[in-house]
Amino acid sequence: MKVHDTLYIGGEWVAPAGAGTIDVISPHTEEVVGRVPDGTPADIDKAVAAARHAFDNTDWPTMPVAERIAIVENFCNLYAARMMDMAAVITEEMGSPISFSQLAQSPAPWMMLNTFIGIAKEFPWEEERQGVLGSPVLVRREAVGVVAGIVPWNVPQFVTMSKLAPALLTGCTFVLKPAPETPLDAYLMAEILEEAGVPAGVVNIVAAGRETGEHLVRHKGVDKVAFTGSTAAGRAIAAICGEQLKRYSLELGGKSAAIILDDADIAKTMEGLKFASLMNSGQACVAQTRILASRSKYDEVVDALAETVRGMAVGDPSDPGTEIGPLVAERQQERVEKYIALGQEEGARVVLGGNGRPQGLEKGWYVQPTVFADVTNDMRIAQEEIFGPVLSVIAYDDVDDAVRIANDSDYGLAGSVWTADGDAGMDVARRVRTGTFGVNQYTMDFVAPFGGFKGSGIGREFGKEGLEHYTELKSIIPPGSMGVAAAG
Repeated sequence: MKVHDTLYIGGEWVAPAGAGTIDVISPHTEEVVGRVPDGTPADIDKAVAAARHAFDNTDWPTMPVAERIAIVENFCNLYAARMMDMAAVITEEMGSPISFSQLAQSPAPWMMLNTFIGIAKEFPWEEERQGVLGSPVLVRREAVGVVAGIVPWNVPQFVTMSKLAPALLTGCTFVLKPAPETPLDAYLMAEILEEAGVPAGVVNIVAAGRETGEHLVRHKGVDKVAFTGSTAAGRAIAAICGEQLKRYSLELGGKSAAIILDDADIAKTMEGLKFASLMNSGQACVAQTRILASRSKYDEVVDALAETVRGMAVGDPSDPGTEIGPLVAERQQERVEKYIALGQEEGARVVLGGNGRPQGLEKGWYVQPTVFADVTNDMRIAQEEIFGPVLSVIAYDDVDDAVRIANDSDYGLAGSVWTADGDAGMDVARRVRTGTFGVNQYTMDFVAPFGGFKGSGIGREFGKEGLEHYTELKSIIPPGSMGVAAAG
């Protein structure tokens, strides 16, 4: 069992202010596999003060960019050496299948870090523009300040790095609040940061629950909040930040659609949907859990999807052959089971699953993968984020109707279209209102912005746009220039 009795604050491992602890419970065995201090508001105050000192009183935000990049490159190289350790920790603490952890839970954050380093090397930190009266004007991008990073449990390192990497490269300092379900990976990351020589106070880590997280959001020493989580929590954070005129970025929920056109290769489509719809056991904000099929191909798609999901291995997440593991917590298991019951009450037809726990798994927070047919888009199982291995197949009349259904959602995070006609697929991609969209695949490229329309969030991560979110713009009129005076 991994036991930590300190917090990482100000470059040191310090005793917590309170005596409370967080037990990390294996979703597979239901046994305690780790324990960390339960952070208090006093711990948050100390962490913010350390981050504030590092930003206000050290050269971290003002050092030459190349020097800061070199420190982050060292962190990146050391992270690469620990990727498989990180994958194992995440599988243990939240039940992600080890195959997914080794593909995405730790390599993807490393790839993201690498990509951000490349972007930072080419980023226009200072830009000279020709003024309207002929004199030059200097436009600078400077670090936004102290960043509060609040991350969820489903892909904890992936989400952390989407915030930490641009924050470090721009010269911000950082207070990370991991989810109480998954604090162990953050401790491993702290060890790597320390070994990499990231200066004291630049990154501080306090695992805690929701109330302590709200204290962090409200803290006047924080300049920006970067949050990934539920849309309801995002609205509350936006309201607090709005009151304080505090910068924020929100990556929230999704209820994405996979549109299968009539000319799609069904076998290849089903293989692609294993990842697009059921990655991380369905615990992914980008999961495409609404499967849209034409009425003429509907039965064929339903049968193929049921057969595909039936053939996926469910069980011990540490087994490399497992494709669907347990859900993160008992409350999540109960939530998903309630949605499965609700779908049946709403009149959807269970094609696969629907009976609770999979056979042979008497322990662990497992849910039988479930496929619903005869789903209409107004049902709650088609409109609300379930966050588990539950798929709904919805019929459409023609391509225009498919696009309408895909867009008939409070969310707009991800999506895909599956077709033999690349031009037709690109046309659909341009019409669906989501932040990311794939043609015959679903993936992300870290050079491109990621985020959502509508209730799926505000702001973007990845790419140069993700770096820009951690900067403030400053215009400098050099001596001797003749600007245009105006009252503000």
